[in-house]
Amino acid sequence: MGLSFRHAVCMAALLSCASPAMARTVPADVVFTNGYIYSVDKKDHVYQALAVKDGHIAYVGSNAKAGRYVGPATQRVDLGGRMMMPGLVDGHMHPLDGGKSLMGCSLDYLALTHDEFSQRVRACTANPALRRANGTLVVHGWFQEAMKPAGVRLTKEDLDRIDPRRPIVVRSTFGHTTLVNSAALRMAGITAATKAPAGGEIVHDAKGQPTGVLEDVAQDLVERVDPPLSADENVQAARASLAAMREQGITGFLDAWALDDDLSSYTALQKSGELTARAHFAPLVEPATGTDVAGNVQRLKAIAAKYDQGPIGVDPGITVRNVKFFMDGVIAAPELTGRVLQPYYVNAGTKDAPNWVPGTSLGPAPYFPPAVLGPLLQGVVQAGFDPHMHADGDGAVHIALDGVQYVREHLPHADFRPAIAHDELVSPADVPRYRPLDAVAVLSFQWEKEGPDTVDAGRDFLGPERAKAMEPAWPLYKAGARIAYGSDWPVDRLNEWFALKVGVTRTNAPEAGEKYSHPLGDAPGLPRPAVVRAITMNSSWELRSDTLTGSLERGKLADLIVLDRNVMQIPAADIANTKVLLTMVGGKVVYNRDGSIALNATTGPAR
Repeated sequence: MGLSFRHAVCMAALLSCASPAMARTVPADVVFTNGYIYSVDKKDHVYQALAVKDGHIAYVGSNAKAGRYVGPATQRVDLGGRMMMPGLVDGHMHPLDGGKSLMGCSLDYLALTHDEFSQRVRACTANPALRRANGTLVVHGWFQEAMKPAGVRLTKEDLDRIDPRRPIVVRSTFGHTTLVNSAALRMAGITAATKAPAGGEIVHDAKGQPTGVLEDVAQDLVERVDPPLSADENVQAARASLAAMREQGITGFLDAWALDDDLSSYTALQKSGELTARAHFAPLVEPATGTDVAGNVQRLKAIAAKYDQGPIGVDPGITVRNVKFFMDGVIAAPELTGRVLQPYYVNAGTKDAPNWVPGTSLGPAPYFPPAVLGPLLQGVVQAGFDPHMHADGDGAVHIALDGVQYVREHLPHADFRPAIAHDELVSPADVPRYRPLDAVAVLSFQWEKEGPDTVDAGRDFLGPERAKAMEPAWPLYKAGARIAYGSDWPVDRLNEWFALKVGVTRTNAPEAGEKYSHPLGDAPGLPRPAVVRAITMNSSWELRSDTLTGSLERGKLADLIVLDRNVMQIPAADIANTKVLLTMVGGKVVYNRDGSIALNATTGPAR
């Protein structure tokens, strides 16, 4: 009788009676209803409604109970069944370089013949506006591994025929190779006698002369030819990168090779109120300095003291809590600079009658030998940083895991979150090591497809067994490894939704053609919840923001996106066509596609 009376009173007052606290609910700034709200919480709950107050999620649940968060000033948004999910957190990219790639001369990641390459570069030489102040033409977006026919190798002579007098610098999409002409070599002072720096290679021809190809750290030798942009130009590039990220639904990212230009540019935008994604940075430790643990720690602490803005807040800010290490290069040909456990294959036959057999090369010597890496990682961890290691080949992955194990053994109670990025080849014996070491595998799902880099420039040099084992997302997932996602932009176009589609299907886009139409390898793709979690909660964990971002739960920051289709229900191939309609960071709308969602861009309290 008493319960029925209380229920009647509550209903009359239009209040929920689940608890007395509900009667004291403060109206929200925004209430979304009638949505498919994919939470990415521990059980991947799907809800109907979500409320935002003061930049945080005040409520997530049913439509029926969302009404109590509506006040006179609350904006109400009917999602009409659209999907909402956490904002994307890209766990490995190079955003300032991505912004630069959006400006100037670009080969647009296209598969080009020798003549097509020359025609496009020559067209850029005709436009004076594309040249640097010193006369250098810098070309971005060269998909070296996709040159047609397979096996094409370009040298300085190819660029000399385009312009023999003025420097040309062509940057590969993978970021590990630069091609320059003779004028650029002269300006840089590179001769047959020039020694490559540690972690780099100057490629020479049969006569001992530089071919114009510079690998990894050796690319730094042409800084005189391609000098750093001005501060204003860098800020312009950073601004362009954020615009591209907003459109993709990216609300947080890791700059996985942070130089002072990167940090100062995004800090400038943060100070002017233009930073629209939570920016995490990983300064680089050079291989040549690996034995100087104290010196590196001192330098890293100085960088963090200058730029890190402390605890994550409602407004996007700057953190410097990760450190980048290059363990090797890339396993794709023609570079073959990834460190592998068994030798790369060589063609002992002819071009027309190939006979691929194991050769002698394991790739370059380890950039950080095991004896150097362990103590270095220990020092970095003790200083409060999380290591983020580029490891492409299975040899580099093995050394990286050994380094993590060294730290776990020497600092058994240390709270650190090691990340190993790319992991394109992982020895079967190393796959089960990730979980007990709590090492994050930061994968670039878009590489898990047939394409010029995995077929034409990959299979033969790796041998049949390793070729089938490329991109081991499924074995890592089955072994319980924590998988995060990193686009590596501008190594590839910034297209997170295509990457997620590849993560599920391991297939290329239809326009790639019949040659690349089959799934890569024998392993299946990952379940959709796993690929979504990789780019939300797991990447947030990697960046130590998982208590605030990565899922839609009460009390977390209102970093969220609304999509034009439901990526959990549509055919898997259609995930690639997803468009973001709304991007919200800390309760503030930073992107609203064509005004698709009826919501003011200034939603949220003034800050």
